[in-house]
Amino acid sequence: MPRRKDIWRCGIAPRSIGQILSDGGIGPDVHWLPEEPDFTFLADPFGWRDAAGLLHVFVEQYDYRTRHGIIEALLFDAELRLVERRPCLAEDWHLSYPQVFAGDGAVWMLPEAHRSGALTLYRDHGCLRDWRPECRIMLDCVPVDASILHHEGRWWLFYSPATGKFAKQAHLHVAWAETLSGRWTPHPGNPVRVDRASARPGGTAVAIGGRIMLPVQDCSATYGGGVRPLWIETLDEWRFEAVAGDPLEPPGSAGGYGAGMHTLAACGDVTLFDAKRIDTSLRGLALDVRRRLGGFGR
Repeated sequence: MPRRKDIWRCGIAPRSIGQILSDGGIGPDVHWLPEEPDFTFLADPFGWRDAAGLLHVFVEQYDYRTRHGIIEALLFDAELRLVERRPCLAEDWHLSYPQVFAGDGAVWMLPEAHRSGALTLYRDHGCLRDWRPECRIMLDCVPVDASILHHEGRWWLFYSPATGKFAKQAHLHVAWAETLSGRWTPHPGNPVRVDRASARPGGTAVAIGGRIMLPVQDCSATYGGGVRPLWIETLDEWRFEAVAGDPLEPPGSAGGYGAGMHTLAACGDVTLFDAKRIDTSLRGLALDVRRRLGGFGR
């Protein structure tokens, strides 16, 4: 029975993702979300700025008692004061990595949900509060942490396959489509990259200086051990070429949450990220024992 538990905490850096990459780090100025109750956490933050300038942050909310994640939405004003927090999306299966984006005339959410056996695209039907499944995206495998980008007139997906621990951490797949709900074509080179240090997606893919930058996880030592930029030099129906940059260190203000990072998400003039600490306490082990004995409901 595993005794180790990763506990995540989210931060908002008041700088663009381009500035962070140029400087090689998050920087000292970070607005940290409060710590959660014992053995629960918020992770995988993605942002959306509305017409009024309010920042919507979508996160995975996870509880080790049930080992089940849902998506929550946190609303911040211009001074990054929390205005509202509420559940946003829940399913019978675990949800995480709630990337929110605009395209094809609507606003969408593409959460990680490999335990459902599929990748489901959700459409917003009202003020980022009413998310309904639009379609299932069929790929060459059930994906984890699928990250989406509209580039040169096409939609591109970057993802890892949920076929085993090594593939989840070390394989990068790519697919493309003309429309979000259309037919997706897996890249003939899949996996286009095999490397535990720079393959699993970890945030928002963006175009910077004529290149695509995909944040990827560095899992060479541990899952979520770090985030580094993967600079994609060539991307088309037949070719994929990329070079990994140096990993970003958690900011000094992370304190005890300096054991890793696994999400870096662009949102205009701010960048969202998460950092972790590792719990190996006997209390955590006792929680696992109680859960296996049926001591917690959902």
